[in-house]
Amino acid sequence: QPQVKESGGGSVEAGGSLLLSCAAPGVASNRCGMGWYRWAEGKPREWVASVAGYGKITYAEYVKDRFTISRDKVKETLNLQMTQLKSEDTATYFCRGGTGTYCEKENWGQGTRVTVSG
Repeated sequence: QPQVKESGGGSVEAGGSLLLSCAAPGVASNRCGMGWYRWAEGKPREWVASVAGYGKITYAEYVKDRFTISRDKVKETLNLQMTQLKSEDTATYFCRGGTGTYCEKENWGQGTRVTVSG
């Protein structure tokens, strides 16, 4: 089972920035898509941003122009640069990557907590 591990979460004031990283050996280097998701208590899990296997990047409307996703296939990482953070961005952020012949297997990390105050 490929290992996916997020890091970089923490507490920040509104308007601040954080960089989340996802170490995903064997996942970030393959041809499958990857993405970031978040879950806030009392709310359903939300999709945040994705990088398709062929490179196309898409963002959820509520983070567009504030967050930047990037994938490094050599370092086998997936990053999420978050700027202009808002209180509603408070959540646990998860990294997900596909593996398998048809990218049918989902690999999730344990999540990293982001708290935005003010």
